[in-house]
Order: sequence, then C-alpha cells, then structure tokens
Amino acid sequence: MFSRQSRPLRLRLLMPAMALGLACAASVCAQSYPARPLRVIVSFAAGGLVDTLARALQPKLQSSLGQPLLIENQGGGGGTIAEATLARSAPDGYTLMMSADSPPANMHLFRGLSYDLLRDLRAVSMLTRVPLALLVHPSVPAGNLQEFAAYARSQNGAVNYASPGSGTSNHLYMEILKGVSGFEMTHVPYKGGGPAMNDLLGGQVQAILISVTLAVPNVRAGKLRALALSGDKRSPLLAQVPIFSETGVQDFNPYSWSGLFFPANVPQPLVQRLHEEFSQAMKDPEVLKRLQDLSAEPVMNSPDQFAAFLKIESERLGRLIRERNISAN
Repeated sequence: MFSRQSRPLRLRLLMPAMALGLACAASVCAQSYPARPLRVIVSFAAGGLVDTLARALQPKLQSSLGQPLLIENQGGGGGTIAEATLARSAPDGYTLMMSADSPPANMHLFRGLSYDLLRDLRAVSMLTRVPLALLVHPSVPAGNLQEFAAYARSQNGAVNYASPGSGTSNHLYMEILKGVSGFEMTHVPYKGGGPAMNDLLGGQVQAILISVTLAVPNVRAGKLRALALSGDKRSPLLAQVPIFSETGVQDFNPYSWSGLFFPANVPQPLVQRLHEEFSQAMKDPEVLKRLQDLSAEPVMNSPDQFAAFLKIESERLGRLIRERNISAN
C-alpha cells in the first residue's frame, strides 16, 4: 500500500504506464478507423474548385476507407459558417472540412467569431494550389507589369481593379501587390468572381488578380491581357507570361489554395491516417487529370507544414487588414 505521502511517487510511477495505455488506445482506434460514414463539410457552394475536388476524391476515398463520405456544402460568410461548424464538432475524426484560402484572413475580417483558426481547427494538409494571374483589359496601355505600374501611377488612383468581394484573398493579395510595386488603384468589390470577370471583360474595370483557371480561356481568346503570374516557374498554359519574380517583384508569390482541416484535438494517429488516405487519392490518374483541367497543382504537405503556413499567412494578412482598415462584405 502507498501512504498518503507517497502519492506523488505513485503518480510518477503510473504516468508512463498511463501514457503507454493512451498511445495503445489511439493506435487501436486508428486501426479500426473509420467505423462509420465520414462527414465532409465543404465551405463553399457546389460548383467551385473545392467542391469539385471533394467530389472527384469522394469515390477514391470511399473505396480505400470502406465507408461513405457524406459531402455537405455550407457556403456563406466567406467560409466562416463551415469553420464554426467544424470547430463545434466532436474531435473523433468523423467530421472534416475542405476549405479554400479564406481561413487565415477570416479571423481578422469578422468580429465576434465563436472560434479561433489556430486554436480550434486542426490543420491536416494543403491539398491544391492554383497560380494567380494579373489581368488587364486590352484598352489598358501596358504590355507588362512595369508599364502597368507606370500607367497606374500616372492616373493617381483612377485605375479600378475588381475582386470577387471585399476581404477575399484576391482583394488582399492585390493590396499587397500595390504595396510592393508602388502604385495605387481603386478597389471595386463584386459578389463573386463571375460578375467581376464580366465587368473586366466589358471594360468597366481595368484589372483583376484571379486564378489561372479563369484567366487562361480569356487570355487565349485575346479578350484579356495577362501581365504576370504567380508561381515558381512559368505555366505551360500561358508560357509567354512571366512570373512575378521575373518582372522584378520579389517576395510576392500568392496562390489560391484548398486545404483539409479537422476539429482541434483529433488524435494524431487519426490525423496521420486521413493524411495518408488523401495523399493516395490525390495521386489517382483521374483526380490528377481533373486537377490539370482546373489548372490546380497537388500539394499534400505535412500537418506541421500546413499549420506553420496558416500561422504565417494569418499574421501577414491580419497586419494588412488592420493597416488598411479592410472589412468583409
């Protein structure tokens, strides 16, 4: 028998055994996981990149996991509705979220959120990324980024640029580009990428920073002009267009991306299991072909790498939002 005074010693002796027991329990849990259908929350409406990716992966994951994947679109609030739902979900590995690139900015754009991205959501992996293109209407007298910057400076802010909405990544990244390139423009927010592109095509606005997916057909048709792309190398889809670093703009390489999240406190073995399953599904030839059609690159980085990226991006975008007093629609 342990005396009252020896309880601390008893706890120290029991702690390794308790830890081993918990590890074994988590291991057993991972081996039997999943034992029922998984709920996949998509943070935007049907038809977008994230939704398309979820539905392309669905049959592959259902086959490998042996359980149905129930896709549930929860659009609205720039992704905050889906994020709040995930944060409230049980950390048992049966609810996950596929989101676009809004979470790092949302915690700074929306007041009174019931959750914190870095505290209440568990990063699993970045899934894809899509380069962004700086597009201008053909009436703009500029054939490259330097000429466009000079033209914008000469107009004293009278050049308008469109975005899919105030506080969207397209808006925030264009504000960063303005800062690093030293010119001013006036922001014109729209309710979605479609209306923004329509007004650019009509000449009502002069520029936009948008995904290559939407840029390629319009540039190839001669309806718009691409001045620069993000990326580590030129895109084979628009091989004649330089990347930003080739134009002299350094430290500016934004992407539109999609990511995979769990609620916080999901056991590490389950995080690792799901990461492995998604990694394999992303290598499927049919999925890769679908990504290629969307101009999307597969990523699948580690949970730690994705978490570190989210922290850096949240700090950077938060600073920009505060400095420029940016709010969501």
